Amino acid sequence: MAGFHVMADARGMHVQPTVRRITTADLRDALRLGAEDFWAKPSHYVFLCLIYPVVGLILTRWTSGANAIQLIYPLMSGFALVGPFAALGLYEISRRRELGMNTSWRHALDVRRSPAIPSIAVIGIMLVALFLLWLYTAQSIYTGLFGDQPPASIGSFVREVLTTGKGWTLILAGNAAGFVFAVVVLATTVVAFPLLLDRDVGAVSAIETSARAVMANPLQMALWGLLVAVLLVIGSIPLFAGLAVVMPVLGHATWHLYRKVVEPERAQQIRRPM
Repeated sequence: MAGFHVMADARGMHVQPTVRRITTADLRDALRLGAEDFWAKPSHYVFLCLIYPVVGLILTRWTSGANAIQLIYPLMSGFALVGPFAALGLYEISRRRELGMNTSWRHALDVRRSPAIPSIAVIGIMLVALFLLWLYTAQSIYTGLFGDQPPASIGSFVREVLTTGKGWTLILAGNAAGFVFAVVVLATTVVAFPLLLDRDVGAVSAIETSARAVMANPLQMALWGLLVAVLLVIGSIPLFAGLAVVMPVLGHATWHLYRKVVEPERAQQIRRPM
């Protein structure tokens, strides 16, 4: 395919968009604008994002039926790892609203026509791989502490985790490992997908720009990651139903965060052949 390009843009060039420094006020404004995008036509966006609580319930049911209760929490927290990819349609809606275009929910599917779809797919596959690696890591930590025998029930598992030394070790080691995965995803994709929807710069440049955004704004990006994690936990508590609101708001807010962090395309860029 002549149009298939991943490592660089369509001209074979490596683009380095200019990254801005932001403040905590910019984070608040991004969330506010994300909420405004959501409330503009909430029925459309809730309809789109009902898939997330439904998938969450299916995964929970599957792990319970397969005697894999110990993976329920890793699955729930794993939403934060694949969230940037899952919110692609929401970025597109915010982009269209910004341009004054039609924002019907059907246009969320327009991402499939993006010239950057190969790069988007590559980074999406990377996130899915990280998600699966996270589940493997979580299972390995559990097996190392409790052996191969799965928990007898949810009640007994919760009691053992909260009342034994091995249980508290599981909590600490599991959350430490999850933190590492979350940092990797934040550093590589915080603005990668919105950038690719906005301009076809290639997967390498999108990941690199995300990394530079985090390095230029370490405290603000750490706070952003914490906000995302807290909101996802809150949305997951009522049987994942809250994700139908939390996910679209965060998705729209991520688009506006991208706009605040990355200079528009007309700004000076450095290009070099790949």
